[in-house]
Amino acid sequence: MSLKDAYKDKMNAQLDEWDAEVAKMRAKADKSEADARIDHYKEINGWEAHRDSARTKLKDLDTAAEDTWEDVKNGVENAWNDVRHGFTKLTNRFS
Repeated sequence: MSLKDAYKDKMNAQLDEWDAEVAKMRAKADKSEADARIDHYKEINGWEAHRDSARTKLKDLDTAAEDTWEDVKNGVENAWNDVRHGFTKLTNRFS
């Protein structure tokens, strides 16, 4: 396995783990009062948009050559920071 593949696998595994946690948060939001539920859904949907962007960036690694993937990695890491920050916000809100 190449370093690029290991990097992708690690990132995808973390995104999958966060997806599972966010699904639990969505279930909690489903039980909220209407106004709170709307706010929760907005935050969750915002996080999911960042997650989708990160997954797209990870797919960009598929087409990157082994000798140039480090350049693409910068874009992945920027998207990753957005997802991680958003997940932290969600976790704090639903704790």
